[in-house]
Amino acid sequence: MVSADRARPVIAIVGSVEPGRTYSPGLKHPEDAPAACRELGRQLALAGYDLAVFSAKPRYIEYDVVQGYAQEVDGAGVVFLHVPRHQDHDFGLPEGSAAEVRVVRDTGPEWEVSFYRTLLASDAALLVGGGQSTRVAGVIAMAQRVPLLPVAAFGGGASQVWANLDKVRNDTTDDDIVLLGQDWRADSARRLVRCLDHQRLRRTDWQRERDRSERRSLLSAGLGTVVALLLLVCSLLGFVLAGEPGPATGRRLGVLVVTPLLAAMAGAVIRSSFETAGQWPRAAVRGLGAGVVSVLLYVASQLLTVPSLLDELDVRRLLFFTLPLGFSAGFTFDLVFERLRSGAAPDPPALPGGPPPGPGPADRP
Repeated sequence: MVSADRARPVIAIVGSVEPGRTYSPGLKHPEDAPAACRELGRQLALAGYDLAVFSAKPRYIEYDVVQGYAQEVDGAGVVFLHVPRHQDHDFGLPEGSAAEVRVVRDTGPEWEVSFYRTLLASDAALLVGGGQSTRVAGVIAMAQRVPLLPVAAFGGGASQVWANLDKVRNDTTDDDIVLLGQDWRADSARRLVRCLDHQRLRRTDWQRERDRSERRSLLSAGLGTVVALLLLVCSLLGFVLAGEPGPATGRRLGVLVVTPLLAAMAGAVIRSSFETAGQWPRAAVRGLGAGVVSVLLYVASQLLTVPSLLDELDVRRLLFFTLPLGFSAGFTFDLVFERLRSGAAPDPPALPGGPPPGPGPADRP
């Protein structure tokens, strides 16, 4: 963790403008960068940020940012200095400075582990100049949607991150991209920190909406499961409502047709739970359509085989075939519709021992 209570946002400071070092892309106006970093530190202090830094050496921008930060910060401001366990650092702040420097020592000797872990735990990141490490830090921050301030005015890896951010955008606007790419001016630091505040607000809104969407999806999935269970139970009640065999009546025909359709809808809703849980009502409708086609074609095929089937209708016995057929049609509705588009009818399951119960040949007129 970067901060104990995280009451204040923490911004990671990354980059360097070291004279004599080769950068790709190259630096621009490196002589102006230290003063700009000090002004950025002042504005971050005024905006109520804490800092996460990784070195106190003057060749890195952390040194100048902390110097400016210490000029304006009140008693609540904290600089979290993340260093390997065997290193000591000192920013040379005057005694009695309001900026509190907390040294956070990593258990490992490699600075990269602490660096990237802290970057991902921060609320934002400021990039100025820098080389490959700065560029990688920007890419990781963009991938995790960490609000970014890649100041392109001084070139280096930060300018490459700015170009990449223009393609990704995350929580930046067109105006933000233009501002991040402008040459340094007297009011640039204030405007950049305000840009960062707006990014954080937009990210908060995005997170809030994402959480609401996840909750809605979970509720919808739970409701879909309950609906599928109720549909399945209602379809099984058909065995109770079927009654004794007899001539086809409205009740017997209703039980024969409706209960497999309920099973088809249950199968479709269960199928949707493996894919997009929020679409179960649409899946139920598609399952109903597939069930209607499959069940009616099945009943029609049996009527062609046994024309007198309706004279002595044994609904309970037929349900042992039509209920699994309806559930399978709903569960595999995509296959049913694909066969219909190709001009083939769904294949009803073969009945063991011949056609369904009905009048035998000797009973036919």
